[in-house]
Amino acid sequence: MMLGFLLARAGVDTVVLEKHADFLRDFRGDTVHPSTLEVMHELGVLDDFLRRPHQEIRTLRARFGDMEVTVADFSHVPTRCKFIALMPQWDFLDFIAERARRYPCFDLRMQAEVTGLIEDGGRVAGVRATTPEGPLEVHADMIVGADGRSSRVRDLAQLEVDDLGAPIDVLWLRLSRRPGDPGQLMGVFDRGRIFVMIDRGDYWQCGFVILKGGLDELRRHGLDRFRNDIVEIAPFLHDRVAEIGDWNDVRLLTVKIDRLRQWYRSGVLCIGDAAHAMSPIGGVGINLAVQDAVAAANICARPLAERSLSIEDLRRVQRRRQLPTRIIQALQVFLQERFISRALGAEDPITPPLPVRLVRRYPFLRRVPARLVGVGLRPEHVRTPDVLGGQR
Repeated sequence: MMLGFLLARAGVDTVVLEKHADFLRDFRGDTVHPSTLEVMHELGVLDDFLRRPHQEIRTLRARFGDMEVTVADFSHVPTRCKFIALMPQWDFLDFIAERARRYPCFDLRMQAEVTGLIEDGGRVAGVRATTPEGPLEVHADMIVGADGRSSRVRDLAQLEVDDLGAPIDVLWLRLSRRPGDPGQLMGVFDRGRIFVMIDRGDYWQCGFVILKGGLDELRRHGLDRFRNDIVEIAPFLHDRVAEIGDWNDVRLLTVKIDRLRQWYRSGVLCIGDAAHAMSPIGGVGINLAVQDAVAAANICARPLAERSLSIEDLRRVQRRRQLPTRIIQALQVFLQERFISRALGAEDPITPPLPVRLVRRYPFLRRVPARLVGVGLRPEHVRTPDVLGGQR
């Protein structure tokens, strides 16, 4: 959606195909980081964006047993907004779609599911899709796979995936939020359990981290045991865990960390989770996807406008975004293997890892994780023109 907006804004005819009838999917990434908010500022839409209902997270806190630690402080990040905005992803996508529709080059097709690629002489030249009105063919100079960690486009393009492994999964659920509850984003690590709570205004979006494949065992122990585990981690929730009526109220997120060896072939490019599935650690996935979109627009908009796009342009996108992706994924793999999976197997109180102890002792170090999570490595800036000259 962001790439479609940027390309249409630059005068490139763009069609975005969305499989569903709307964007209402629960438990999607809702963290809009300072790097993405900076992009919104550069596009001239930040003030309107922040008028939409959202919460602002200025620090990240975690609790290890009885010890609570502020692990990241965004007050010093080099961006206009020094906070993470929590906004449902459907509101984010609706906002971008509404802005993009102001450009005559933009065409959003809902309920359009890609089923195949159109090839011409070894080059991808379009897609086939199904719609309520019947089959659809879209021919284009560039096809972008931005369809997530189970990308159909990358499968159809036969792009090779390297699986980096993930020893954990996450169970997502929601519980009502009440006055007097603790605020802000908080992760709790306590005796073999990890629980994440995201303040969504009138409810908590909660993530219960489990070892990979551990859901069946959890179910065998029963829903009451699961509710009790949550209460032991977060006692203030004792009067509302009954809101988890059955296992249908708990959604499994199968965690993956993988990346394409090559993000492209002639005529097709993958970005976001389609190119590099991220762990939910740090909530960086949506923001890396936006960074990919900005880089792809910066590199490809002019060649697309001039009908001169080459495979070298697609290669440049991967070269631009590959290093930040690899470094963040390496950090995620390190944390999963060296701390999170060990913490899930612990029977004794969990001791904070050395980096957390250092951050607690030297508060200025909070700037480091804030920079990594909030801004990332090699942040992208909007370089594409606005064909409407700012009259949006």
